[in-house]
Amino acid sequence: MAIRATVVAAGIGAALVCLSLPLASGVHAEGIDTEHLFAFMIGTDTGDAGEREFQSQTTGRFGKESGRYRAGDQELELEFVPFRDFRIELGSSFAAHDISGVPGFDDRRQLAWQGVSIDLRYRFLDRETAPFGFTVALSHQADKLDETSGAAAWHVGTDVTLAFDREIVPGLSVAALNLIYQPEWTRFAATDTAEQESTIGAAFALMARVSPNIFFGGEARYLRRYEGIGLEEFAGQALFVGPTAYFQLSERSRLTAAWSMQAWGRAVGSNAALDLANFERHQARLVFGVSF
Repeated sequence: MAIRATVVAAGIGAALVCLSLPLASGVHAEGIDTEHLFAFMIGTDTGDAGEREFQSQTTGRFGKESGRYRAGDQELELEFVPFRDFRIELGSSFAAHDISGVPGFDDRRQLAWQGVSIDLRYRFLDRETAPFGFTVALSHQADKLDETSGAAAWHVGTDVTLAFDREIVPGLSVAALNLIYQPEWTRFAATDTAEQESTIGAAFALMARVSPNIFFGGEARYLRRYEGIGLEEFAGQALFVGPTAYFQLSERSRLTAAWSMQAWGRAVGSNAALDLANFERHQARLVFGVSF
């Protein structure tokens, strides 16, 4: 455990070093907008005052310990920037589940409306005038389905994200760091039982411009799951890594795509090399947005 903690601390330290690197001299290129550059992470940019956008976000999760596990959600969102550095996002989502023979899960195949969400972001530091960008994001969702099992439930979750980013080579490459805390409350309708759990983690990304309208890079996320919203009892951990690509389709439209696989993990009480009790084997995300 001490070795793992040291590795994680070293990784976060390396990310902070990247964010604090001095800007390369002699490079003049158009600045990078990180608001929608990443898929599983967020950047510190919040958009221009008065900006409005529609966004479609599709997320897929695949693979458990055994059996067939396929789950996904489709979220439709409206984004508004009422004033500089502050962004509001309102969303509604549908969820699909195809589960068969997975221990601890009922077999089900369904498509249903899931719930609603609100996301608030405020940028405290602009990387154009500060050593790095810094934004705090608070997202709250209320669902009528359990996201993992698809069972009928009253689910309330909150995501708190501290986002940092810095252009390594101005206009050409950027590094980002997210620190995450996600408490969740769930009450299942069939049994009237309640569960509380929480997830903390750190995520790091590097993206580089490969053409004027295309960025390519990768994201790595280390997540730890606990029973209880106050991190009371450790349940498992996982490291996800994978590529991310961003395409500026036109002046007003964009597309971000990412695939993330669990490269390492460990559930409490298990000697397996992956934690497929608390997390999935693969995750994928496709985000399309258009401003209006």
